[in-house]
Parts: sequence; C-alpha cells; structure tokens
Amino acid sequence: MFSLNVPIPPAIGDVAADLHPKLSGFDRVRDRHTLVCKRFGEADVSDEATSSRSEALATLREDLRPRLARTDPFEVAVTGVDVFDAPAAGSRPVVYLAVESDGLVRLHRRLCAAYGAIEGIEGDAYVPHVTVARGGSPEPGVVADLVAAAFDPIRWRVHALEVYDPEFREVVATLEL
Repeated sequence: MFSLNVPIPPAIGDVAADLHPKLSGFDRVRDRHTLVCKRFGEADVSDEATSSRSEALATLREDLRPRLARTDPFEVAVTGVDVFDAPAAGSRPVVYLAVESDGLVRLHRRLCAAYGAIEGIEGDAYVPHVTVARGGSPEPGVVADLVAAAFDPIRWRVHALEVYDPEFREVVATLEL
C-alpha cells in the first residue's frame, strides 16, 4: 500500500542514465528510481476505523513520527552495480545500484520489528538497492559488463524519509529525522 523511501540525489539518475545504453534486452528499464527503507501492507496501516486511503496515510504518518523521532540522520552511499540473479519475486535478472548504509539497515530492522517483514525481501533478506532494470533476455555478457561498470561512489546524508504511494506514483508525506 505504501513504502517508506530514502530521498535520492540527482546524481543517482545521472548514473542510471549513463547505464541506459547498455540496458537493451531488458523488459523493464526504470525511469523513476527509489531506495525503499520499508514497505507497509494494508494490515500495517488500516483497521476497522480506517475507511479511506487518506485516513490510512494519516494513521501511518502518525505511527511513524515517534518511531523516527529517535533516528538520527544517517549516511548512504551508492558504490557500484550488482545483480539479483534469482529475485524473491518478479522477473529476472534485476540490475541495481548497490547501496551501503549501516544506518538504513538498522532503521529497516527496527521498522520490521514493529511492523513485520515481507518474507524474502525484508528483514534478514533486505538488500538496500536502487533498481535500474529487470527481466528480459539481455545479450550474453551484458549483465557482467554492467556489474563491472565503475563510477565514483555517490554519498549523501539522509535527513528525512518519504512515504510513497505506488497507486498514484507520488510522495504523499515527508518525515524529518
């Protein structure tokens, strides 16, 4: 229903654009890039008293505020390109920008303890990443070439998180750390 995302700097889009010419053969090439901290299902944000999407968002936002209040801003770095050869769901392969952030992983684990983890992609299976492309039949060697692509790490400090609504494909709330 919603996800809690890390805002990403424009440099991430620049790296993805540089990789774009090498992405022929993939079924889906992302034009929007996200870094998901935690996904929230219907049961996480709804109850019998919550009858609308806007009420569910308000409930989630108010529930997250105190949980995020004890979270200090944290560092994030995109350090390279990697691949999920056998993703937990959806088509394969998945080419992504690899993310390193102890602070993000700690926050993810804390939120999973509070809301539960989506099996196979959250909790211990959580790999912070920004998907670039997935599925299809890229030519032999294309994935290896993408993974070998080198660029200077992109580093930034996260001071806020965004609640994203996939139905409307937009950020619907920003929560400061």
